[in-house]
Parts: sequence; structure tokens; C-alpha cells
Amino acid sequence: MKDRTRFKRYDGGDPLAPPVDIAEALDAIGEDVMAGYSPERAMREFLRRGGRDQAGLDDLARRVAERRRDLLQRHNLDGTLQEVRELLDHALLEERKQLARDAMMDDGDRAFREMQLDNLPPNTAAAVSELSSYDWQSREAREDYEKIKDLLGRELLDQRFAGMKQALENATEADRAAVNEMLGDLNELLEKHQRGEDTDEDFADFMQKHGDFFPENPSNIDELLDSLAQRAAAAQRMLNSMSPEQRQELMELSQQAFGSPQLMEQLARMDANLQALRPGEDWGGSEQMSGEEGLGLGDGTGVFQDLADLDTLAEQLSQSYGGARMDDVDLDALARQLGDEAAVDARTLQRLEQALRDSGYMKRGTDGQYRLSPKAMRQLGKALLRDVAQRMSGRQGQRELQRAGAAGDLSGATREWAFGDTEPWHVPRTMLNGVLRRAGDPTGPRLSIDDVEVQETEARTQAAVALLVDTSFSMAMDGRWVPMKRTALALHTLIRSRFRGDHLQLIGFGRHAEVMEIEQLTALDAMWDKGTNLHHALLLANRHFRKHPNAQPVLLIVTDGEPTSHLEPDGEVYFSYPPHPLTVAYAVRELDNAGRLGAQTTFFRLGEDPGLARFIDQMARRVDGRVVAPELDDLGAAVVGSYLGSRGPSAGGYGGYGDWFGGRGFWVGD
Repeated sequence: MKDRTRFKRYDGGDPLAPPVDIAEALDAIGEDVMAGYSPERAMREFLRRGGRDQAGLDDLARRVAERRRDLLQRHNLDGTLQEVRELLDHALLEERKQLARDAMMDDGDRAFREMQLDNLPPNTAAAVSELSSYDWQSREAREDYEKIKDLLGRELLDQRFAGMKQALENATEADRAAVNEMLGDLNELLEKHQRGEDTDEDFADFMQKHGDFFPENPSNIDELLDSLAQRAAAAQRMLNSMSPEQRQELMELSQQAFGSPQLMEQLARMDANLQALRPGEDWGGSEQMSGEEGLGLGDGTGVFQDLADLDTLAEQLSQSYGGARMDDVDLDALARQLGDEAAVDARTLQRLEQALRDSGYMKRGTDGQYRLSPKAMRQLGKALLRDVAQRMSGRQGQRELQRAGAAGDLSGATREWAFGDTEPWHVPRTMLNGVLRRAGDPTGPRLSIDDVEVQETEARTQAAVALLVDTSFSMAMDGRWVPMKRTALALHTLIRSRFRGDHLQLIGFGRHAEVMEIEQLTALDAMWDKGTNLHHALLLANRHFRKHPNAQPVLLIVTDGEPTSHLEPDGEVYFSYPPHPLTVAYAVRELDNAGRLGAQTTFFRLGEDPGLARFIDQMARRVDGRVVAPELDDLGAAVVGSYLGSRGPSAGGYGGYGDWFGGRGFWVGD
């Protein structure tokens, strides 16, 4: 048994390249999820689009389609027939020359031979067949005619066994006999396998004897069958793609292959065995080729294999079938068709998909669907906060109060002790000060009161924050859905990461209101029910404030419309457009209740409707609140800025955050 260890050129890209960076993918997936996509679909969309420096599936699929179109538009299937015609024409020309210059030939014989040549049928196959018994007078003509038979034999074998055309060039009778013997043994092995009578020893014996004909080194009979069946099916599709005249001519010519019909008999027997053993191959397909470059039978079969590879790759890259995974993409086939760079791009996408699934950013729920995990939400929230920070022009919010006090949190800073301080000492700094002082005055005391440093603490104000976001029909219709979600996630991330003592409640209000977790809000599909129930949302916000009586209430309301629905005493929702006076009254009543609880209120008005502007301005004035009308891109910065400024040391409890939006937003009211 031959050693069938396989070596090939490394094509795995840079082995020292860093792991894939999923930050860009996570940001894009988060955006799509907030727009209403499922996490699974959002991941698929990113893999399709690719990243800034990464080709996506759509780009690879486009290149596959271009490659397929190029093959069809560049080639035609007349290559072998054209080559046979050229050899035949040259043989006839040389024979006529010989007849004309042979002065010793009998004139009657010369005339008979010229008549034979002149009366050859126009069909190339028929002419070749008729000349099989002709006694050639020209050595060059006889060689050309023999080349036709040799060419046909090599082409027919090359159709089934890639590389045979070149391997059997100038073949001897012994070489041809070896081919016939191999075909006979192969058919016997295939027929035994079809009957279920073959053994591993049968395959091993066959490969030991004829392994040189199979450079791909199949390791078992199934691999051998797959390779042969794919090639034979491609040869059949090529035959199906020819015109009826071309097929007929080729069939007639094939009888002259190697000067014996035995080759065709063996090949036909092999094709029948392969079709029986691999009926799932495409034996009936065809293509329309319209190019100028003729293909021989062997090369044409290779092109049809390429077309089959490209069709399979197109399906794999589409990822449109059930259970599709990037691991389905055949990287070897992609490298063959588009080059190693395309295979590296696809491998990177495979690693990216695997990293997204394995990194904990996506988790499968009880319903089998993927969802963004809390880890992914934190990562996405951090990215949104970075964007908010850039939009706030680097200005720091006045959210923390720095002062010394034993009850505060350690800030990490130290200062010299002063009379009356009760905060803890910073022992390392105190001892270091004593050592440094004694270095200049060795006779002094080991520790002086002047050496003492205390640890600074910060007393943080605690807030109960209610973020009310409009989830009505108009928010989705006017493109405000995703900015609203981005805003909620940014504020949620800020509070959970830096101000953990604060209590945040997210409340979405459409036809009715609902307290939502951040994962629920970010995954919320667009709401197409009409209604803006500010009354219900304020009821929930006030309940949240009452649960935290020792915290400063902060009320943030994002809306693009006047209230058009409210809760009736029996819990039913009442809707009316234009707004019913009772709906407005109920909303005003609950806003007043929030004001009596001490809530610092900010309205974020989306849209330019004058009626909405007047209504919100009047609502804000009732509770000494603020109104800001930011552009959509600045909504997150506006809400975060309002939260940071709501408990700062500025007069009235508000920071001067009107300039945080770079002049792009504007203030309404005092």
C-alpha cells in the first residue's frame, strides 16, 4: 500500500494575526437588534455586509457570480470538434500534395484516390469514419489521422480522469492496454460495491495496482466514488449542453478513439455504474455557453465541475437555508475558484461567527432563539456612552460632590489632616512623610501631626430616576425608534456602571405604559398601535419615586406627541385623537403629583409640531422643569446630560448643560 500522506501549501492566512475583533460586529448587531431584528438575523446581516476592513458574504457571493458568468461568456463547447477538423483538413491537404507530386503513381489510382477525398461527407465524424480504411500515401497525413484517434481517446479519458490528456500524450500500445485494464478492474470493483460484495482488501488491491491513475489518493471506495461521479456527472452535463448536431458528431467520432470501440464500451459501463451508485449527482443539468474560446472534452468537463463548485458556493454563501452556518462554506473550493485571499476572508467570517456564539455575547433562550446577553448589553452600552461623551464635547457633568466624611466612599485621593477631620488616615502616605522628614532632620520625632494624611471620601447624592420613552406609532413611523433605544441603553449603562446607588426605571408608553427591563426595551419591535398614554407612564413613575423616599426623584420624558390616551378608573384604556380634555387633565394631574414629590423634570421634545411645543412648554412650567428639543443624533447626549446635571451643585439643581450639544439642540423656556 502506498503512503497516502497528503501535503499541501499552507493557506490559512497570517498565523500570527490577532484574534478576531468582535467589537465592530457587536455594535452593528446591537444597532440592528434595536431596529427590530432578532440577534440571529442581525448577526447574519453583519456577516453578509462585512466590516470596514473585512469582506462580507455578499461580496464573496458577487465574486462567485462574476466568475460563473465569465466562464459561460468566455467558452464554447466546440473545442475538440474544432481540433479534429483542423487535423483532418491538414491531413487531406498533405495527402493531396503527395498525390500531385508522386509521378510514379498510376494515373487511374491517383484519380480514384482524389475522387475518394473529393467525395468525403461534409460531416467531420462521417469523414473520419470513412477514412478509417483509406491507405494514406503521405506520411504526414497518416500521422495527422492517427493524431485524431489518439486525441479522441485522450479527451474521452480526460473527461473522466483529470490529467489523462497530458499523461497519455504519445502513449504506446502498452500504455493504452494499461488504461483498458484499469477500466476493466474499476468496473468490476464498482459492480461488486453495488452488490455489497466488495471488501477493504479489494479497494487496497485496486489502488496498489492502479493508484498512479488517481493522484488525489482516495483513502476508501466512497472517496473514489465521489471523485469519479462528480467528474462523470460534469461530463454528462457538458454533453447535455451541446447542440444535437454536436452530440451526434461527437458520438460518431468517439468510436474512433484509440482505433478501438472497446474504450467507449468501458466508459459507458463505468458511467452506468456511477449513476447507479451516485444518483444524487446532477446528471441532467445543462448550461448555455456563448464565448469564443473552444473547450476540449477534458477541459470542458473541468469547467463544468467549476460551475458546479460555484453553484454550491453560491448556496453556501447565501446562508439562506435552515440551520445555515459559516462552517458550511467549502474553503478549499473557494480558494480554487476565487483564490487564497477569498478563502482567508471566509475563514475570518467563520471565526467571527464562532467568536460571537462562544464569547457569551449571545445566549439561546428557552424558545431556542438567540438573544443579546447582559454582557453584550454592557458592551453595547459602553460604546453608546463613548459616543455620548464625544457629543458632550468633553465637558464633565456635575454629578458628584467631593467632601471629606467618614460615611462617604473612598475617592482614592489624600490630603493633609486638618483639625476636626474624622476620615481615616492613609497610613502608607503618613509613614512616607515621616521618613522623608527625618531624612532632613534625623533628630526629629518619628511621627509628627504634620505628617498625617487622610483619605478623601465622596458623598454621592442618591437619585430615583424614571426614564419615560414614547413607544407610540409616530416614533416608529418617523425614524425615532432606534435613537430612543440607544438613549435608554446609554443611560442604563451609565447608572449601572458609575452610579450604582441610583435607582433607574425604564417605562415605555404607547397606548398603555409598561415597566421594562433594558433587554426587553432594546429588543422591542416597532409598536404600530396608536396612542400616547403619558398618564399611565406618570402613574408608574410616581410609584417608583414613592418606593425610594430617601432618593432625589429625577423624571426624564422622551416624546414626540401630545397625550392621546389615559387609564379609566376601571383600568381600561381610553383613546381619542385629537386629545380629549380629560386625557390632558389626567396627565397634568400626575405630573403635578410628581412635582409634589420633588421630581426634577426634563421633557425631551422630538419633532417640530408647534402645538406639541406649546403643550410641553406649559407642562414643564407647571413643575419648574426644562424642555430640550435635540436632534435625533443628540438625544442620548441630551438625556445623559440632563441626568448628570440634575443633582449637581449648580443653582436650582441643574447644571449648565445647554451647550453640551454643540449648538445643535436648543432650549425652550427657562
